[in-house]
Amino acid sequence: MRSFYHYMMRYRGNKQADDEKQLADWMFKDHSFPKQATSYHELSSYLEWNIPFTNALAVFDRLYEAYQLEESE
Repeated sequence: MRSFYHYMMRYRGNKQADDEKQLADWMFKDHSFPKQATSYHELSSYLEWNIPFTNALAVFDRLYEAYQLEESE
């Protein structure tokens, strides 16, 4: 299973400045982000302590669900 970080890198460089791009760009620039993590708990805890923007947790929840669906195929 690839990491959530790897999954999120598809949103980097989007021309449209949306929440997905903002979260992916922040993850890329944050050298402490757990880049190999696949666990919801590990990732959400990190985001709770280092929240990059107001609705980042809601964006993460939505994208993590999509990540799980894609990885289970």
